[in-house]
Order: sequence, then C-alpha cells, then structure tokens
Amino acid sequence: MDPLSPIPWLSAAGRLGIAILFAAIIGLDREFSNKAAGLRTNMLVALGAALFVLVTVQSGLAQADNSAMGRILQGIITGVGFVGAGSIFREDRVRGLTSATAVWISAGVGVAAGLGQWQLGLLSTLFALIILRLMKFAEKRI
Repeated sequence: MDPLSPIPWLSAAGRLGIAILFAAIIGLDREFSNKAAGLRTNMLVALGAALFVLVTVQSGLAQADNSAMGRILQGIITGVGFVGAGSIFREDRVRGLTSATAVWISAGVGVAAGLGQWQLGLLSTLFALIILRLMKFAEKRI
C-alpha cells in the first residue's frame, strides 16, 4: 500500500491518537518540570502536525502532487518555529530553549504518526525522554 494514499478513517483516528499519546509523554516530562510548554501544548502541536499530514494524505493531494508533502512539512516546521519562539522570548529574556525544542520534537512525532510511522515516533519519544531526564540528571552531577 502506498503510504501517501488515503487510509480508512479508523486508521486515521488511530494515527491522531498515537500522535497525542507520544506527545503527552514528552509533555508530561515538561509539566513535571513546571515548564510553560507542558502537556497540552505538546499534545496540541503533535495533533496539529499529524492533522496537516493526514489532510494532505486523505485529500489525495499527496498522490496528485509529488511536492505537496514536502510543502506541508515545511509549513509545519515553520509554524512550530513560531510556537517555539513564543516560548523562548519572554520577559525580554531568552529562556525556554529546551521547552521549545520539546515542542519541535512533538511536531516531529506528530508527523511520524500522521504518516503511519509509529515505530519512528515511539523511538523518538523514548530518545527525547532519555535526553530530557537522564541528561538533566547528568548535568546536575557535572
């Protein structure tokens, strides 16, 4: 089956659910750290990314136009950049780079889920948790 051809709606709903679930895992880490971009932000970013990918697939645009998916991915990356910038520039100071990056990763996880690449999304989520948790622990020890 062509990964860019329309899929049954139940499968599309599953992909959206997976995007939300994986981003929730990342968001919970940020929430436990009392960061501004927490659970809901990460979940919504992943849902939005998966939605834009699925709209392109479900409409048949991905099959009809070879460059459609590339343009959608560029749009997602640019849009998430604005969300990340909003979480970084607060109170005339640069803060929140890690939270902005977590939001960026959540978008990537959403794209992977939207394309049906749940294994890639899961691995990325696990790697993000390792970086967010274990590296924070290591930084405190150094």
